[in-house]
Amino acid sequence: MGVGDKIKNAADAAKGKIKEATGDATDDRDLQAEGQADQTTADLKQAGEKAKDAFKH
Repeated sequence: MGVGDKIKNAADAAKGKIKEATGDATDDRDLQAEGQADQTTADLKQAGEKAKDAFKH
């Protein structure tokens, strides 16, 4: 996994956590769900990158 991909995935996960926390604080279920979805997407991308790395070695 490239360093740029790691940073982007971490940033996406952090953005998702912020959205989820904001949704919790404001009782905005849509924002909360969007934050959870962003985190899930970042996790899946990170898993895909790790799988690619495993096949390279």
